Amino acid sequence: MKRRSRHQLIICALLVALAPASPPPARAQQAPLQDKPFAEHKLVLQLSDKDPKKQALVISVANNLLKFYDPDKVAIEVVAFGPGIDLLRSESTSRKLVESLIAQGVRFDVCLNTVETIERETGKRPDIIPAATPVQVGVAQILLLTENGYTLVRP
Repeated sequence: MKRRSRHQLIICALLVALAPASPPPARAQQAPLQDKPFAEHKLVLQLSDKDPKKQALVISVANNLLKFYDPDKVAIEVVAFGPGIDLLRSESTSRKLVESLIAQGVRFDVCLNTVETIERETGKRPDIIPAATPVQVGVAQILLLTENGYTLVRP
């Protein structure tokens, strides 16, 4: 009996020694998928450029889709990260266009990793329009959307 309990003690000690010291880090929460239950078409537009022409193109694509499809039948999500978040700054010249699209059901996500990097580098957090949806990792949001039936377009 002593031998068996000694054997069990050794196994338990090995299991404790091999167990991780702390739990793995929790996955960053991403914004939930857009709630458009009747959407037949789902599109995610990637915006990672500061170029005003590309930003205008993203706005144009979203507008054109809303005109082509019944707005209830199309889910459009714009994910901005890196220099692309400039479109979502409060002082953006396109702010009214972005807010108009949001009012029509288009969702604009802003990457918090980018926001935090800008804050570290400049000492000031960029002022983002309140209607933008914060996501921790922009690329992870794109991945989540594509895994859930969205088509990725990078104008």
